[in-house]
Order: sequence, then C-alpha cells, then structure tokens
Amino acid sequence: KNLHPSKILSTSQEVDVQVLDVEGEKRRISLGIKQVQNNPWDNFLSDHPVGTVIEGEVKNITEFGLFVGLTPELDGMVHLSDIAWDAQAEEAVGRYNKGDGVKAKVLDVDVEKERISLGIKQVDSDPMADADFKRGQIITVEIVDVATGGIEVAFGDGNALRSFIRKSDLSRDRQEQRADRFSKGDRIDAMVTGFDKSSRKVALSIKAMELADEKE
Repeated sequence: KNLHPSKILSTSQEVDVQVLDVEGEKRRISLGIKQVQNNPWDNFLSDHPVGTVIEGEVKNITEFGLFVGLTPELDGMVHLSDIAWDAQAEEAVGRYNKGDGVKAKVLDVDVEKERISLGIKQVDSDPMADADFKRGQIITVEIVDVATGGIEVAFGDGNALRSFIRKSDLSRDRQEQRADRFSKGDRIDAMVTGFDKSSRKVALSIKAMELADEKE
C-alpha cells in the first residue's frame, strides 16, 4: 500500500525499476525497467545534433528507403528522396546493399516517436545550388534512361543534374518523336526551355532546338 506510480524500487539483483501502476483489486503491480534508464534517443540527440554527419551500416532496404544502423540500439532511416541528388527511387536505392557502410547527415531526431531521419545526399552540396541556365541555351546531355514517354538525361558537373525530355519534345518531325531511336549513353544536344532553381527543374527540348535552327 506504500507503492505508488513513479516510485523507484531496487530488486535483489540490483536492478532499479519504476512502479508504473498499482491495481489493488487485481493484486497486480506493473513495473518498468527502461523508465529508470537513460533514454538512448535523448543520448543520441545530445551526441549527434541535427546537421551532424555520422557513419553507419545499411541494415535493411525497403520500398521507403534505407535503414542504417547507428548504434547497437538505434537505426536511422534515409528516405528515397534523400539518397542521391542525381537519381531517384529505384535507381538511387539500387546503388546500395545490406552491409554497405555509408555517411549520412542527421536531418531530424524525434525522441517522442523514436525516429531518426538521415540524408545521404545532404553530405554533399546540392549541384543545383550553383547551376545557372538560360532559356534558349543549348547544352549537351547524356541519355541515362529510355522510356515509352521520353528520355531521361544527365548533365552538369559530374552529370549530377537530371531532366526528362518528353516524347513530344524529341523532334519537330512527328514521325521522329520516338524514344526508342535513342540509346543509353548517347550524347545529344538540347535547348533549355525552362529553368526553375527553387523547384530544381530544367526543361529541355530537342524539338525547340530544331525549330530555332530552322528559323535561323
């Protein structure tokens, strides 16, 4: 009857426990061990504040991203959108295997929900930060994927920037607006038809370049 919630007891094995609940009618006492131990999430946040770069091992790969082991107790998650600047979804996550060592930046630590958000791409600077394109500019790009609706191309320093050229922009000639006439690895020229740094979008068109050439 002298027990009450939050009271801390010591057992014969020298393990401190906290009284969580006392149910007299049921003659039941609920105890907790973790409640008297240091919270590993608080400890992690104290040692690794947001912005810290940490190393870990890929423990699991899911449709949402990568789970990275940070301590024997804690894992952090790298969402698909935070894996790489120059790739998305399946391509980005496909670069990693279980057991790979990675460097990631701590983006958020939610102690209450016991979640650690990490970013691999944030370890490096955003290649779009220094990008400067103008409408009408002709640039050379490399084809990295061919799809039914168009082609995905890479360009910029280290091919770190990506854009998708839609089928309708592949040629001024409707009969040549076929993605299958291109191959991965091909290098082609295209015109910049739009550039929005805030949304990280560079619109490209082969058709616009051909029309401009014809007009000239």
